[in-house]
Amino acid sequence: MIAIRLQIYGRVQGVGFRFSTCLEAEHLGVAGWVRNRRDGSVELYAEGNEHQVESLVSWARHGPPGALVEKVERSTAPQEQLSGFRELPTI
Repeated sequence: MIAIRLQIYGRVQGVGFRFSTCLEAEHLGVAGWVRNRRDGSVELYAEGNEHQVESLVSWARHGPPGALVEKVERSTAPQEQLSGFRELPTI
């Protein structure tokens, strides 16, 4: 199991990024959460087996149609041992 945090920059709010991330994560079997940040970026936390998480990271580098991802910052994160994937309120 691995856990990562992504900070995604570009045109990523108002294009269905969070909703689409939830669908993709559920499809891949990844647990975690996604939320908008006041600076216009999207923050994503994901945990699962390495293949599942890396597949979600690859998807997040382009996002849904309408998104324009300019930069993705990645860091490792402590595991939260979550079940399912959900949207969190903006911070």
